[in-house]
Amino acid sequence: MRKKSKKQMPLMPPEIDHPQAQELRAISRILDSNPIIYDLVMQDLCPERIKSNTGAKGMTAEQVIRAAIVKQMFEFSYKDLAFHLVDSVSLKRFCHIGIGDKGFKKSVLCKNIKAISPQSWEAVNQCLVHYAKDNGIEKGRQVRIDSTVVESNIHAPSDSTLLWDSVRVLARILAKTKDLFPRCGIVFQNHTRRAKRRMLSIQYAKNKKQRKQHYLDLLKVTRDTVGYAQNCIDILHHHHDAVAMAVSKDLKGTVALTLRVIDQTEKRVLHGLSVPAAQKVVSIFEPHTDVIVKDRRDTFYGHKVCLTGGRSNLITDCVIENGNPADSQLVEKMLNRHNEIYGQYPLKVAFDGGFASKDNLKSAKAMKIKDVCFSKKRGLQVEDMCRSQWVYNRLRRFRAGIESGISWIKRCFGFARCTWKGLRSFKSYVWASIVSANLLVIARKQIA
Repeated sequence: MRKKSKKQMPLMPPEIDHPQAQELRAISRILDSNPIIYDLVMQDLCPERIKSNTGAKGMTAEQVIRAAIVKQMFEFSYKDLAFHLVDSVSLKRFCHIGIGDKGFKKSVLCKNIKAISPQSWEAVNQCLVHYAKDNGIEKGRQVRIDSTVVESNIHAPSDSTLLWDSVRVLARILAKTKDLFPRCGIVFQNHTRRAKRRMLSIQYAKNKKQRKQHYLDLLKVTRDTVGYAQNCIDILHHHHDAVAMAVSKDLKGTVALTLRVIDQTEKRVLHGLSVPAAQKVVSIFEPHTDVIVKDRRDTFYGHKVCLTGGRSNLITDCVIENGNPADSQLVEKMLNRHNEIYGQYPLKVAFDGGFASKDNLKSAKAMKIKDVCFSKKRGLQVEDMCRSQWVYNRLRRFRAGIESGISWIKRCFGFARCTWKGLRSFKSYVWASIVSANLLVIARKQIA
């Protein structure tokens, strides 16, 4: 049985006089001032609204959202989070864990925090934005917009490592399936060690001829493993229990990715053809990962994220893009989203240089935005963008502030690299980092 909150607060540990404890108390007051946040979390924790008077009580919605915020603020693993929620007086008080309570296991924390959907996190952030507006912290009349990359938790991809990953993952699933269904006659040969040797030989090959020979053998090993997996899928097709269906689904997904890896390797290595970035598989474990080339020099593997920030350093909006769209294609979308959140367009907007174009300037002016600053002019005149050179210079300096804000979130809230698995969890992770950072910004404004 799960409840949104407890009717009677447990006996709490005493407060301590420390700056960090003061910030946690301020964040707690902000959350309590917006009870709709707990309702949003509760909808994800109990989507079917099952009511029962039996079973374990579980974590309340308040405890789940607060534990998620603590995890992002202090960059804890779930194991560390479970320990500190019991060991720390301030964190126990913040998460409403009483003196006699035992706390929660890492598996319970993981299951509940991951249950919060990215849509709910986004709605929570909008609640905080409106709260900041009502309290005069961020009015949204002057904003700055920039994009960055949040990386997936993968190693740098290459054709040889992707083939080796495919072989070892398929072999692991096949071995597990053989143990689960010993009487089904599943037969396969584990080529993991051979695939690893070929992968290392490719990396240390002296010339293209040697490298190509090793690739041919690695491709043969991978095709053989795919054949074993397809035979296993056919065998499991005759079993209708839930375990067989789950294993079959897992095998089908991995086989589909492996075939794409084989195809792109043959094109690049054997035929010398290039594969478009949008069609590449860069990870067997995180197939949603995009290839992001930034400023034609740095290559990242993750997702492009476009952020809108205000004068208070609050992140008022975030868009996680598919693929690698140019910044110049995102201007209208971000301004329209700002209008949806605040009910009006900003008076002044500062963009990074990549957003600059004549069409974007014309669109922004059509929205009755008085001053539009692109950090790089790219053929645009200052008189067309802003009311004066002084206003342009001031907005240009103002835009640089979002760089420090992005750097702060990446350093202190794990925004640089997502450690959660899957696209849905990736989006939730990004929003959780932003919500945690915004809560701390608002709390510090109120304490000061």
